[in-house]
Amino acid sequence: MPEIAEVRTVAKTLNERISHSKIKDIDILYPNIIEDDIDYFKKCLIGKEIKKVSNYGKYLLFDLGDKTLISHLRMEGKYFIKGEDEEVVKHEHIIFHLDDGRTLRYHDTRKFGRMHIANTDEVMSKELSFLGLEIDDPNLKAKDVYERIHKRRKPIKSVLLDQTIINGLGNIYVDEVLFASKIHPETLASVLTLKDCENIIREGSIIIGKATEAGGTTIRSYTSSLGVYGSYQNYLKVHTKEVCPECGSKILKIRVGGRGTYLCPKCQKRQTILK
Repeated sequence: MPEIAEVRTVAKTLNERISHSKIKDIDILYPNIIEDDIDYFKKCLIGKEIKKVSNYGKYLLFDLGDKTLISHLRMEGKYFIKGEDEEVVKHEHIIFHLDDGRTLRYHDTRKFGRMHIANTDEVMSKELSFLGLEIDDPNLKAKDVYERIHKRRKPIKSVLLDQTIINGLGNIYVDEVLFASKIHPETLASVLTLKDCENIIREGSIIIGKATEAGGTTIRSYTSSLGVYGSYQNYLKVHTKEVCPECGSKILKIRVGGRGTYLCPKCQKRQTILK
């Protein structure tokens, strides 16, 4: 699944390549991806200029002026830019025809991705207001994270995957952040201290910053498409690894909240004492 670093890479690449292009038509081959009425969706987009492409956490935002197209890639959603004459291939579900002879194609093997239209001035205040701040947002404070989690009797791995707590982290980066913070993923969130929260934010900001610079992580079936492949998989310390780079212990793979989770049992001791 693309996480914040990968979605930032997609947004940056799309912004460089298609901003200021106009949408002249849309082919919707799998309507369930569109959460709006199809006629309304097309009416809001056709003839509009793509002014800017950005992201907030895992959400892509296509600024069309008064309206914004919000796109969530979910597990395997990708965008490709192709010529008008190129054949439509399997799993290309939404095709935006641009006024310069190119097409922007949404490809999704599992069909889990979703798109919908929002008023631009309501994107942050209404549409995405349920999300927490991004891990490297300077406004994200340890005391606020602590207040949100200190009564949660759930493993910290599961809590950090909750996008209302911190926005943009997924399975890969939560493993990496917890390893860097020396926190066992099964430790209950209610056990963590304010200092632990400070460590999570500090280490998370460093990791996501480096991952974004590297173009994200290309792993398993996910790439950032558009001809861009991330290289942060070369810097992962625990996720998918076999030996701890810090102590040489064998990395364990367990399941936490149904998610495959990697940890070092020596560097990440499970805390059990409740405050």
